Amino acid sequence: MDMIRTARLVLRRAQADDLVAMHRVMSDPVAMRYWSTPPHSSLEDTRKFLDNMISAPATESDEFVLEFQGEVIGKAGCWRIPEIGFILHPAHWKKGLARESISALLPRIYDRFSISAITADVDPRNEPCLNLLMRLGFEETGRADRTWLVGTEWCDSVYLVRKRSHTEQQTNSGIF
Repeated sequence: MDMIRTARLVLRRAQADDLVAMHRVMSDPVAMRYWSTPPHSSLEDTRKFLDNMISAPATESDEFVLEFQGEVIGKAGCWRIPEIGFILHPAHWKKGLARESISALLPRIYDRFSISAITADVDPRNEPCLNLLMRLGFEETGRADRTWLVGTEWCDSVYLVRKRSHTEQQTNSGIF
């Protein structure tokens, strides 16, 4: 399955022609405030990011661009299983779209991969992200200082885990 439809979103595989739309997200300093890299300063930075997203092995990755009303507004998924992440352009924050996308992705990830839990690494200053993940069943497992050097700034980490629930019991033998 290369596409997921929710009430308001289309989650689909990234394509090379998503470059300009993804650059709008990845170059925005507000969107990138708690990302693992500084805002992208050039289309080439975003092209490398997008190329990595497109070429990631299906056995290790499961991520999607997010379309809202026909426009690519961000991405969500697991760059490397089992760690989930997401980013949306700030113009689309506080609309429930991140929750909608992650809620659609969680059962898919459990269905595709033989994993017992999905993890997240979040900057502790990113309270909206932490609150969202907690509402979706993630629990804090630890914290660490100075885990990411983003530009010239050291950032900390909150580690979270969401264990597979009884209703998400594995229904296949792994990746298909």
